[in-house]
Amino acid sequence: MKSRFGVRSVLVGAALVGALGLAGCSGGSNLSDQWNEGGDKGYVSGDGSTTSTSIDERSEPVVFEGTVEDGSTFSNKDIAGDVTVVNFWYAGCAPCRAEAPDLVAAHAEFADDGVQFIGVNTRDQVAQAEQFAEQFNVEYPSIMDNAGGREVQRAFAGQVPLNAVPTTLILDREGRVAHRVIGQLAGESQLRTLIQETLDESPAEAKS
Repeated sequence: MKSRFGVRSVLVGAALVGALGLAGCSGGSNLSDQWNEGGDKGYVSGDGSTTSTSIDERSEPVVFEGTVEDGSTFSNKDIAGDVTVVNFWYAGCAPCRAEAPDLVAAHAEFADDGVQFIGVNTRDQVAQAEQFAEQFNVEYPSIMDNAGGREVQRAFAGQVPLNAVPTTLILDREGRVAHRVIGQLAGESQLRTLIQETLDESPAEAKS
Protein backbone atom coordinates (compact mmCIF):
# COMPACT_ATOMS: atom_id res chain seq x y z
CA MET A 1 0.00 0.00 0.00
CA LYS A 2 1.55 3.25 -1.12
CA SER A 3 1.87 6.07 1.38
CA ARG A 4 0.91 9.65 0.53
CA PHE A 5 1.69 11.76 3.55
CA GLY A 6 3.95 14.52 4.71
CA VAL A 7 6.30 14.32 7.61
CA ARG A 8 4.43 12.87 10.56
CA SER A 9 5.41 11.82 14.05
CA VAL A 10 3.62 8.97 15.75
CA LEU A 11 4.33 8.07 19.35
CA VAL A 12 4.66 4.34 19.82
CA GLY A 13 2.20 2.96 22.35
CA ALA A 14 2.34 1.68 25.86
CA ALA A 15 4.13 -1.52 24.95
CA LEU A 16 7.17 0.42 23.81
CA VAL A 17 7.10 2.65 26.86
CA GLY A 18 7.13 -0.43 29.04
CA ALA A 19 9.98 -1.95 27.09
CA LEU A 20 12.00 1.22 27.41
CA GLY A 21 11.33 1.27 31.11
CA LEU A 22 12.62 -2.27 31.50
CA ALA A 23 15.70 -1.32 29.54
CA GLY A 24 16.50 1.47 31.98
CA CYS A 25 15.44 4.30 29.67
CA SER A 26 13.14 7.23 30.28
CA GLY A 27 11.37 8.73 27.26
CA GLY A 28 9.95 12.12 26.52
CA SER A 29 12.94 14.42 27.08
CA ASN A 30 14.77 16.37 24.43
CA LEU A 31 17.51 14.14 23.03
CA SER A 32 20.28 16.73 23.12
CA ASP A 33 19.36 17.67 26.69
CA GLN A 34 19.50 14.03 27.73
CA TRP A 35 22.95 13.65 26.26
CA ASN A 36 24.25 16.81 27.92
CA GLU A 37 22.79 15.83 31.28
CA GLY A 38 23.54 12.11 31.30
CA GLY A 39 26.01 11.20 28.57
CA ASP A 40 27.93 8.91 30.91
CA LYS A 41 25.26 6.25 30.54
CA GLY A 42 26.42 5.78 26.97
CA TYR A 43 23.16 6.17 25.11
CA VAL A 44 20.30 8.62 24.72
CA SER A 45 16.93 7.14 25.52
CA GLY A 46 14.85 8.24 22.56
CA ASP A 47 11.12 8.45 23.03
CA GLY A 48 10.44 5.72 20.48
CA SER A 49 8.78 8.09 18.04
CA THR A 50 8.50 7.21 14.37
CA THR A 51 8.91 9.88 11.71
CA SER A 52 7.95 9.06 8.12
CA THR A 53 8.64 11.32 5.16
CA SER A 54 6.70 11.35 1.91
CA ILE A 55 8.58 10.66 -1.29
CA ASP A 56 8.54 14.23 -2.57
CA GLU A 57 9.81 15.64 0.74
CA ARG A 58 12.78 13.35 1.33
CA SER A 59 16.30 14.70 1.52
CA GLU A 60 19.12 13.80 -0.84
CA PRO A 61 20.56 10.26 -0.77
CA VAL A 62 22.97 9.76 2.11
CA VAL A 63 26.59 9.22 1.08
CA PHE A 64 28.58 7.21 3.61
CA GLU A 65 31.45 4.75 3.92
CA GLY A 66 33.01 2.80 6.77
CA THR A 67 34.85 -0.35 7.80
CA VAL A 68 32.89 -3.39 8.96
CA GLU A 69 33.97 -6.06 11.46
CA ASP A 70 36.01 -8.11 8.99
CA GLY A 71 38.01 -5.08 7.83
CA SER A 72 36.25 -4.66 4.51
CA THR A 73 34.66 -1.42 3.38
CA PHE A 74 30.92 -0.85 3.17
CA SER A 75 29.37 2.22 1.56
CA ASN A 76 26.16 3.58 0.11
CA LYS A 77 27.27 2.13 -3.22
CA ASP A 78 26.72 -1.36 -1.79
CA ILE A 79 23.03 -0.71 -1.20
CA ALA A 80 22.25 1.07 -4.45
CA GLY A 81 18.78 0.14 -5.67
CA ASP A 82 17.79 -1.67 -2.47
CA VAL A 83 15.61 -0.74 0.46
CA THR A 84 17.96 -0.66 3.45
CA VAL A 85 17.59 -0.82 7.21
CA VAL A 86 20.31 1.11 9.06
CA ASN A 87 20.51 0.46 12.80
CA PHE A 88 22.71 2.52 15.12
CA TRP A 89 23.71 0.47 18.17
CA TYR A 90 26.40 -0.79 20.53
CA ALA A 91 26.66 -3.90 22.68
CA GLY A 92 26.26 -2.35 26.13
CA CYS A 93 23.09 -0.42 25.21
CA ALA A 94 20.19 -2.20 26.91
CA PRO A 95 17.53 -1.09 24.38
CA CYS A 96 19.83 -2.23 21.55
CA ARG A 97 20.00 -5.69 23.08
CA ALA A 98 16.24 -5.77 23.62
CA GLU A 99 15.47 -4.93 19.97
CA ALA A 100 18.14 -7.18 18.43
CA PRO A 101 15.82 -10.21 18.01
CA ASP A 102 13.32 -8.03 16.09
CA LEU A 103 16.02 -6.86 13.69
CA VAL A 104 17.28 -10.42 13.22
CA ALA A 105 13.77 -11.71 12.51
CA ALA A 106 13.06 -8.94 9.99
CA HIS A 107 16.40 -9.54 8.30
CA ALA A 108 15.51 -13.21 7.82
CA GLU A 109 12.01 -12.39 6.59
CA PHE A 110 13.10 -9.88 3.94
CA ALA A 111 16.38 -11.51 2.90
CA ASP A 112 14.99 -12.51 -0.49
CA ASP A 113 13.08 -9.28 -1.14
CA GLY A 114 15.88 -6.88 -2.02
CA VAL A 115 16.18 -5.48 1.50
CA GLN A 116 19.60 -4.95 3.03
CA PHE A 117 20.52 -4.44 6.67
CA ILE A 118 23.59 -2.62 7.98
CA GLY A 119 24.47 -1.84 11.58
CA VAL A 120 26.44 1.20 12.67
CA ASN A 121 28.30 0.42 15.89
CA THR A 122 28.93 3.69 17.68
CA ARG A 123 31.10 2.57 20.59
CA ASP A 124 32.61 -0.93 20.57
CA GLN A 125 35.75 -2.64 19.42
CA VAL A 126 35.50 -5.46 16.88
CA ALA A 127 35.62 -8.23 19.51
CA GLN A 128 32.60 -6.81 21.34
CA ALA A 129 30.64 -6.40 18.12
CA GLU A 130 31.40 -9.96 17.06
CA GLN A 131 30.40 -11.32 20.46
CA PHE A 132 27.09 -9.45 20.22
CA ALA A 133 26.50 -10.80 16.72
CA GLU A 134 27.16 -14.35 17.89
CA GLN A 135 24.90 -14.02 20.92
CA PHE A 136 21.94 -12.66 18.93
CA ASN A 137 22.59 -14.49 15.63
CA VAL A 138 23.11 -11.26 13.72
CA GLU A 139 24.17 -12.17 10.19
CA TYR A 140 24.35 -8.71 8.62
CA PRO A 141 27.50 -6.56 8.98
CA SER A 142 28.06 -3.51 11.14
CA ILE A 143 30.25 -0.53 10.40
CA MET A 144 32.63 0.16 13.27
CA ASP A 145 32.09 3.91 13.63
CA ASN A 146 33.55 4.60 17.07
CA ALA A 147 36.81 6.04 15.75
CA GLY A 148 37.86 8.57 13.14
CA GLY A 149 35.30 11.21 14.01
CA ARG A 150 32.20 9.03 13.72
CA GLU A 151 32.06 9.65 10.01
CA VAL A 152 29.00 7.52 9.28
CA GLN A 153 27.00 9.14 12.08
CA ARG A 154 28.00 12.54 10.75
CA ALA A 155 26.98 11.53 7.24
CA PHE A 156 23.47 11.00 8.61
CA ALA A 157 23.50 14.29 10.54
CA GLY A 158 20.12 15.93 10.24
CA GLN A 159 18.51 12.50 10.13
CA VAL A 160 19.93 11.08 13.37
CA PRO A 161 20.87 13.12 16.44
CA LEU A 162 24.50 12.32 17.23
CA ASN A 163 24.60 9.83 20.12
CA ALA A 164 20.92 8.88 19.79
CA VAL A 165 21.26 5.13 20.20
CA PRO A 166 19.41 3.05 19.26
CA THR A 167 18.08 4.64 16.11
CA THR A 168 16.74 2.73 13.11
CA LEU A 169 16.37 4.19 9.62
CA ILE A 170 14.65 2.79 6.54
CA LEU A 171 16.25 4.05 3.34
CA ASP A 172 14.37 3.92 0.05
CA ARG A 173 15.85 2.53 -3.15
CA GLU A 174 17.48 5.88 -3.82
CA GLY A 175 19.25 5.87 -0.45
CA ARG A 176 17.01 8.54 1.08
CA VAL A 177 15.59 8.30 4.59
CA ALA A 178 11.95 7.26 4.39
CA HIS A 179 11.35 6.33 8.04
CA ARG A 180 13.15 6.95 11.32
CA VAL A 181 12.64 5.42 14.76
CA ILE A 182 14.56 7.08 17.59
CA GLY A 183 14.64 4.71 20.53
CA GLN A 184 13.88 1.03 20.84
CA LEU A 185 11.72 -0.50 18.12
CA ALA A 186 8.18 -1.32 19.19
CA GLY A 187 8.67 -4.80 17.81
CA GLU A 188 9.15 -6.78 14.65
CA SER A 189 5.67 -5.85 13.41
CA GLN A 190 6.53 -2.14 13.45
CA LEU A 191 9.76 -2.73 11.54
CA ARG A 192 8.04 -5.07 9.09
CA THR A 193 5.38 -2.44 8.35
CA LEU A 194 7.94 0.30 7.66
CA ILE A 195 10.02 -1.96 5.42
CA GLN A 196 7.02 -3.21 3.47
CA GLU A 197 5.68 0.30 2.98
CA THR A 198 9.03 1.35 1.49
CA LEU A 199 9.21 -1.76 -0.67
CA ASP A 200 5.73 -1.04 -2.03
CA GLU A 201 6.88 2.25 -3.51
CA SER A 202 7.45 1.75 -7.20
CA PRO A 203 10.90 2.56 -8.62
CA ALA A 204 9.34 5.39 -10.63
CA GLU A 205 7.90 6.94 -7.47
CA ALA A 206 11.17 6.60 -5.57
CA LYS A 207 12.97 8.59 -8.28
CA SER A 208 10.37 11.35 -8.40
